[in-house]
Amino acid sequence: MIREIIQRQKFEKEQLIKANYIEREKFVFAKSWLSTDLVKVIIGPRRAGKSVFALMLLREVPFIYFNFDDEIFISNNQVDTDELIKELHAVYGGINTILFDEVQNLPNWELFVERLKREGYNLIITSSNAKLLSKELATSLTGRHIPIEIMPFNFKEFLLANNYKLDNEFISVPQKKGELLNLIEKYLTEGGFPEVVVKNFGVEEYLGVLFDSILFKDVVKRYKVRFSNQIQNLASFLVNNFSSYYTLRKLKEALSLRSVTTVEKYIEYLEEAYLIFHLDCFSFKFSGKSKSPKKVYVVDNGYINAKALRYSPDHGKLMENLVFTELVKRGFMPNRDLFYYKTRNGNEVDFVIKKDLKVTELIQVSYQTNNIITEQREIKSLVQASKELNGDLLTVLTWDEEKDVHSNDKVIHFVPLWKWLMGLPNKAGSE
Repeated sequence: MIREIIQRQKFEKEQLIKANYIEREKFVFAKSWLSTDLVKVIIGPRRAGKSVFALMLLREVPFIYFNFDDEIFISNNQVDTDELIKELHAVYGGINTILFDEVQNLPNWELFVERLKREGYNLIITSSNAKLLSKELATSLTGRHIPIEIMPFNFKEFLLANNYKLDNEFISVPQKKGELLNLIEKYLTEGGFPEVVVKNFGVEEYLGVLFDSILFKDVVKRYKVRFSNQIQNLASFLVNNFSSYYTLRKLKEALSLRSVTTVEKYIEYLEEAYLIFHLDCFSFKFSGKSKSPKKVYVVDNGYINAKALRYSPDHGKLMENLVFTELVKRGFMPNRDLFYYKTRNGNEVDFVIKKDLKVTELIQVSYQTNNIITEQREIKSLVQASKELNGDLLTVLTWDEEKDVHSNDKVIHFVPLWKWLMGLPNKAGSE
């Protein structure tokens, strides 16, 4: 049985390796760690490109491949790891590098990985479980692994997949600029899942099915959720209220759930499955963070398109969700490096970026900055927050407006979303 699975997966691996793929921005970083004795841990949402990324990483070296997400393997529910290693070498020979896909499906996987590492194997593992994997890594592989998070395409990867070539004069060419704005509108609403971008899979059909499949397979089934309709309703409610505040108590009441503890547990499951994120309010005091409402964001705007019930797209909220996911892709960890903020007089700042104990940047997201009232509101919030948090890099991300505004000895940079996503400097020369 095991050998048949290995042989079939070997054939599938060989076919996949021959295909052409969009090179991800993290490829060079990951490549630099490939020959080290650290366990390379590739984590991220399902269908975001983790397996392909790992295969491309190993394209030039002989390696063993096994996918623990195989239906036959999962249904068997038992595996003799010694037997598995024997059969892997029976098929592949004396190869020392192993790629284990979706390793979280193997019971006590961390003990198995740790054992193989001690035996001298070069290991690359992938998982679609965010929190569980990191928790287990923290205890069993401390200091002996390198995490690599692969999310859906960022905007630069999206442009590459759409054959949009950036040149130095593109801004001054109306056609080129128009094409760019068309593409960012598409990215804003359809997101960056590779199969949506590259293969033009229908967003509502493909991502709607994917979302429901993950909810059942990685949440309901994995955690043996008895009342599956409750967590489905919760997931739907949170997706429909993306970029909005919530409290556990209000969610409990709105959805008639059993307890605040149940709500908290369900949200943790949804986060572990890479469906949603939550963001805490920034405070120098822990109690301030814990008492404030949280904000919810969805892992990719395509899921919002597929699952949210709305009559027309809310560009402002979609922009905010997109900025959040981009910050995560850049390595900022929610509730460690990344927060939202409420000033003492109740004004909101969308994102606070912190390094160590210092606030390094404050970001507002605004779709309609051509409205003077809106502009003044964003400026007021940033200036007030800057005084309270002692952070001087102030940014308003706009749809397509660029300027610097001076207010109360502060400089507020208005930067077009597309320019920020592409990492281009604004007029003031900031990144």
